[in-house]
Amino acid sequence: MWSFKSGLAAALVLVSTLAATAQEPYPTRPVRVIVPFAAGGASDMIARLVAERLQARWGQGVVIENMGGGGSNIGVAALARATPDGYTIGLINASSHGLNKALYKERLPFDPERDFAPISQLAITPNVLVVNPDKVPAKTVPEFIALLKQNPNKFNFGSSGIGTSLHVGMELFQQETGTKLAHVPYRGSGPMMVDLLSGQIEVALDGAAVAWPYVEAGKLRALAISIPKRADFAPDLPALSEFLPGFDVTAWHGLAAPAKTPPAIVEKISRDVREILATPEVREKLAAAKIIALGMTPQDFKAFLDGELKKWAPVIEKANIKLD
Repeated sequence: MWSFKSGLAAALVLVSTLAATAQEPYPTRPVRVIVPFAAGGASDMIARLVAERLQARWGQGVVIENMGGGGSNIGVAALARATPDGYTIGLINASSHGLNKALYKERLPFDPERDFAPISQLAITPNVLVVNPDKVPAKTVPEFIALLKQNPNKFNFGSSGIGTSLHVGMELFQQETGTKLAHVPYRGSGPMMVDLLSGQIEVALDGAAVAWPYVEAGKLRALAISIPKRADFAPDLPALSEFLPGFDVTAWHGLAAPAKTPPAIVEKISRDVREILATPEVREKLAAAKIIALGMTPQDFKAFLDGELKKWAPVIEKANIKLD
């Protein structure tokens, strides 16, 4: 039979157990890192780069587990369900914690606000607004906006799929400029780029790592970059925010743990990750792939995530984007 004394004793045992756990060194065994995409992409590259250095720092294995599918929902859902002891952490992204709540609604297999303990943002991948120079005469963003306003729905923009950040980013561009383009979704950025280069479509917002070699070769014209300020690899290319204040459409990559992971462990991982991201070696390796290292404290990353959800929900609703 329960009594106040027995309940108090049990509570004291629990508190002492938690306190003992918090004082234990971390980690004492291998750590699993879930990457919710297949191997070989930007998220996988970032995760492996950081994991190798965490392993050297901790003296414990840091094992990458690729778990792609479902627009990253499968891997992120597995992260949400993992034991919150610090031995399973994983990558989250602009889709899982920015777009998918508004797109999937009740079908989303996790709650991005409730089910995770944010650790740190890791990096951002700039997007570039590019056009086929044989099809679009505009050479600047103001010229492009004027051209679109004179020719509503005449120009087609491609994306890597309905509801992707590249699609929703262009919807935001249209909403902020009062322009209208026709959307042509593809099954990935690769086939979209083929049609952009051939002139089947005229416009795209695509990752700099994919688009920039074609810009340098003269096959595409870059009008602007979508991060808040100009990029080091293209200092002469203006940011869209110079014409549309506050405009920021970035593929970002972050690290999180399951909710209820001990705060001391979250803080330790965040601190170690931020120190790794600040090293010249890591920053240079990422910069070579047009990726910008960017660490955050758990508190700053939580504020960033809250802002992403508030930012994209009305854009998706206004554009009436629906997934089949």
